[in-house]
Amino acid sequence: MEKVFFGNKIIDRDEASFSFDDRSMYFGDGVYEVIRVYGGHPYKMERHFRRLQRSADELDIPYADEEKQALEKAVYELIAANQLDEGFVYMQLSRGIAARDHLYDRHTEPFSFAFTQEMQTPKKQQAEGIAVYLTEDIRWLRCDIKTVNLLGNVLAKRQAADHDCAEAIQHRGDTVTEGSSTNLFIVKNNQLQTHPANHLILNGITRQLVIELAEESGYTVSFTPFTTEALLEADEAFITSTTNEITPVTEVRGTKHGTLDIGPVTSRLQEMLQADIETTRHGQ
Repeated sequence: MEKVFFGNKIIDRDEASFSFDDRSMYFGDGVYEVIRVYGGHPYKMERHFRRLQRSADELDIPYADEEKQALEKAVYELIAANQLDEGFVYMQLSRGIAARDHLYDRHTEPFSFAFTQEMQTPKKQQAEGIAVYLTEDIRWLRCDIKTVNLLGNVLAKRQAADHDCAEAIQHRGDTVTEGSSTNLFIVKNNQLQTHPANHLILNGITRQLVIELAEESGYTVSFTPFTTEALLEADEAFITSTTNEITPVTEVRGTKHGTLDIGPVTSRLQEMLQADIETTRHGQ
């Protein structure tokens, strides 16, 4: 039987019972993280927990040290109990259980849970690239918070899938922000460019890693907004995320259309990221 972390203890999944008074159900009032697992080892776990802390702080959700420690311990316990080799751990922190009211009470006790899920690295997409679909960014103005309220992202992802695309690339007016569940980089003349980490995008963990790897390799990274036209005119483009790692973009569809090549910068960064992942996979 699969185990989950629920109510500060490890239990069988079918024993978990959610309260319909949880504020994450009524208002999407909660935050979450997804930690990739390679070879039974969590990847960059501390970075994910730091971001979870920031998200909770930004939403005024109490997140005490003992709760953080219990959740950190649960990550390892769930991986072991479910014998997870390749996959991810999903963890969520809600403001807690209270009678439905837009005005929240700061004394409400937060509620957390976590579970594991198997998944394999999307190697085919990483090798061959993907098609993406341009769509207007209809999300709120605090995309830097990893909240469970993801309706804008969900609708964009569905729109992309309806046009046989693996990801939606969102834009505000003509300015590209990010994917529905990924960050986006373009490459022009061996220089990388990505939207600045402000309130309009989520500062992805893999995004951060790619920036570090690129700078280590001597590439210049520009943190300036770019247009949909710049995306089409780029030498290379790729998305990044915990589950997609680095995946090249080879076709853009939607209001504009174009194709791109998988270039040497993308390939080099893929190699470097895989090398770092392998150290985790082998417990180093």
